Amino acid sequence: MNEENKAVDAWGAGKTQFFYQLDPVSILKYIDQLGLKTTGRCLPLNSLENRVYEIEIDNPKAKTISENFVIAKFYRPGRWSKDQIKDEHQFLFDLQDAELPAIAPLRFDGESIFETDDGELFYCLFPKKGGRNPDEFNEDQLRQLGRLLGRLHLIGQKRKGQHRVELNIDNYGHQNLKSVLEDNHLPENYKESYESLVKQFITTITPLFKNLAIQRIHGDCHKGNILYNENDGFFFIDFDDFVRGPVVQDLWTIIPGRDDYAQRDKDTFLEAYELWNEFPYQQLRLIEPLRGLRTIHFDAWIGKRWADPSFETAFPHFKSDRYWAERMIDLRELISMCQLIPTDPYGGYGNY
Repeated sequence: MNEENKAVDAWGAGKTQFFYQLDPVSILKYIDQLGLKTTGRCLPLNSLENRVYEIEIDNPKAKTISENFVIAKFYRPGRWSKDQIKDEHQFLFDLQDAELPAIAPLRFDGESIFETDDGELFYCLFPKKGGRNPDEFNEDQLRQLGRLLGRLHLIGQKRKGQHRVELNIDNYGHQNLKSVLEDNHLPENYKESYESLVKQFITTITPLFKNLAIQRIHGDCHKGNILYNENDGFFFIDFDDFVRGPVVQDLWTIIPGRDDYAQRDKDTFLEAYELWNEFPYQQLRLIEPLRGLRTIHFDAWIGKRWADPSFETAFPHFKSDRYWAERMIDLRELISMCQLIPTDPYGGYGNY
């Protein structure tokens, strides 16, 4: 199997039941094995895809409250290969070396990736750093984020991240459509319409992705993965979904709106971005196509994880007619918008 296929398969082909065997005793044992001394306090944190815990440690050298804790992340089995996790950690180390505010994993004897005793789960540790998710970004904060993302993408160009998934039409369009249809969570009365609309959407956007420049990007750079505190300002977290893709993906997820206010915010953001990095303005026309691919990917992701009880709790309406009826409306709107986008990348990008 070539590396590209490995990356595609690793989005969700593996089993997930091994998470059910994680308990506080085994979690603390794995932390202690790295040479830390845990106190017995283990707090689960909010995470659907992985299992993440705040672990209290006995740290006589701690100068802050946060230094008495570490964050343990246990990766969902079957989602990422060890090589893909290495690429994630390398990206974070590259950002850390460039003094860009992103939380890199801790290293023990030069290693940052560890395995449970049965070899079924990879895990790693992060330092704890306090912060909050901003509700809105004011003009000054947009400029701060623009400069930071410009630097992040500049650093992202320096390595390929060869084992990571490529954000393209096949992986996020065709493969996810196949997954939705095969997982049988889509009500029978919507299957034909959903398949037809997704295929129409893919056909519409395919010419727009021709000769597209891709690189390492965050890939899931929404407000929930950007934290802020008064001492350090903004910092980025949660790079386990990082992909090779167009840089505009990280822009529109920070500023997802379509109205005039969002357009003004994009202009402010990009003005600051270009202080550090040249932005490919022709990629702005990909915002709605990328929004649609993310929507299809979201449907496939929930379907892949439905056997995990936490997903049914988090998305109780996923199998309802209402959920899929609203999805049909979303897809029709996206198709209509994408049909208006010029296929010439330099033919004007308007408010895209």
